[in-house]
Formats: sequence, C-alpha cells, structure tokens
Amino acid sequence: MLNKLIKRLTVMVAGGLMVLGLSAGSALAKTDLLVYTAIEADELAGFKKAFESDYPDVNIKWVRDSTGIVTSKLMAEKNNPKADIVWGLAATSLMMLGNEGYFQGYAPKGIKKLGKLYYDQANNPPQWVGQRAWIASICFNTVEAKKYKLPQPSSWQDLTKPVYKGHVIMPNPNSSGTGFLDVSSWMQLMGEKKAWKFMDALHENIARYTHSGSAPCKIAAKGEIPIGISFAYRGAKSKNAGAPLEIIAPSEGIGWDLESFAIVKNTKNLAAARKLADWSVTKKAMIIYNKSYAVVAMPGIAKPVKNFPPGILKKMIKNDFAWAAKNRVRILNKWRDKYDAKSDPKKK
Repeated sequence: MLNKLIKRLTVMVAGGLMVLGLSAGSALAKTDLLVYTAIEADELAGFKKAFESDYPDVNIKWVRDSTGIVTSKLMAEKNNPKADIVWGLAATSLMMLGNEGYFQGYAPKGIKKLGKLYYDQANNPPQWVGQRAWIASICFNTVEAKKYKLPQPSSWQDLTKPVYKGHVIMPNPNSSGTGFLDVSSWMQLMGEKKAWKFMDALHENIARYTHSGSAPCKIAAKGEIPIGISFAYRGAKSKNAGAPLEIIAPSEGIGWDLESFAIVKNTKNLAAARKLADWSVTKKAMIIYNKSYAVVAMPGIAKPVKNFPPGILKKMIKNDFAWAAKNRVRILNKWRDKYDAKSDPKKK
C-alpha cells in the first residue's frame, strides 16, 4: 500500500513539474518586438495593452521620438537595422526609406477593407500601410490673445501680419513630421516660389521653432505663447482638458500625413512583426485610433472627435505623398539654411 502511494505521489509530482516546465517554456517563448514609433507618448501604453491582450506571446518594446528624429535614426542604421517594425510614422518618411530598400512588403489580413488612399499602391505586396491621418491646425489661446489684442486668424496668410510678430511658434520640419507636412503642404497649395516667400514672412513673426509637432499647441495651451502651429489631435486634447484654445483649420487648406507602419527588411522577428501588422488594420484597432483622430484608414469607422475643427475633411489638401517623399531632403536642407537660427536647442 505504501509503495503504491509513493508511486502515485511520484507520478503527480512529475506531472506537476512537467506542467510547470511547459508554463516556463511558454513564458520563455515570448517574443520581444522592437518597434520604432512617432505616436504621441501618452497613447503608447494603451496600444501596447490592446495588442498584447490579443497576442500575449509578443512583448512590444517601444523606441519613441518625433518623426524627423526617428527618420534620421532609421537612416543612420540603414546598414545595420535595429527595429523589427516601424509603426505610426509618417507615410512620407516610410516612402523615402522604402526607396532605400529598407522594408519588405506585406499585405496584412484585411487590408482590402482599407481605403486605397491609405496604403502603398506602387508595390505589391505594399511596403507601407496607413493607420490614421494627423492633420495640421492652429492652436489659438484666446486669453493670451486678448492680453495682446490679437485678432483670431482664419488663414495661413493671416499669420504673416505684423500684429503677430513674436507671438507664433511652429515645429522645425527637420525634427517634426508635423512641421514637414506644413511646409510640403504650403508648397502644394501655393507653389514652391510663393511658399518660400510666405515662409520668409512667417519667419519674421516666429518666436521659435520647436523639435516636436505637439509642443507648439502644448505651449499655447499653457499660455506661454498665443499661437502654436500644431495638429488637431493635440489641440483637441488640450481644449478637452480645459485649455482656453480655439482649434483653427486655415481657410486655404490644411496639410496632413498618415501614421503608417512598415516591416523592416531583415527583421529576425518576422512572425511577431506580421502579427502587429495584422492587428493594426483590424476594426478593433481602427476604433482605438478614432478615439483621438478623426480620420482613420478603414471607411465607415470614424466618428466625430470632440473639438476637432468643423469641416476638417473638406479642408484636407490632395496630398502628393510621392512628391513630398522625393523632395523631402532638398526641402529640409533649404529650410535649415534659411530659418534654423530660431530653432530650440536640440536634445542631447
């Protein structure tokens, strides 16, 4: 009887150890996925939680900075890429990097449910896929404006009027995707010659150029400057939190770009990268995107976002992403030569 009991206990212990071994093996099998992103920092935890609840075998490790800085980092690593996937970066940046052979094509499951404007049509399978659009806007602090007797601007040209001298900040396009979409959209709206003339006049009124697209609106929301050229998400978020802001979509039209993703060509974690790509085009993901952004890649999903400028969809320009990507370096070099003296010191 005693021998039988000992044998039974031995089997039970062995079985328990086997289960523990399998559990430990499962934990060890979790894949760390290195993801470079320019998504706003206050959104990243929510995206990680939502994705990993569906794919618990993948652990996202974010590397986050402004669009221009992430783009420069990727270019610097071109011969020895570190990231597995780039996620939430401007489509124009991904197109430029794609021209350097940086990415591998992949058609995520469900991609056909997206609007054709929102993913790569030049390659099959697509090298990049869009998630949502971020859209230029002006953040106007009504309290600060009253102190300086500043009228509310309604157009880009208004910002060149002498009354606004020293009261405007905007992002440096070399660091910020928002800054670049402003500059490239002005060129598409006005033509290059007139756009440079406009920026010369605007520069006279600029107090400083920031290295973040959201910073001008954050600074305006705090009352440190009356006018910040930024983007609608940050303006709406600040106004929703009680800042005395008006979020303005200028009458001439507004620039925009797509937060998009692309899988790095030589990733060692391809299966995990594809899981993130597949998840990123699901209805679930689109609904999360729409919590903060009014325009998402899947038609029929987006609902109005509180305090986004009215009629914003009609004011979005017909954006030539290919042109912007092709001319990016040339435009940025010229901008740096002309205006960089007013930029904030770069982060160390």
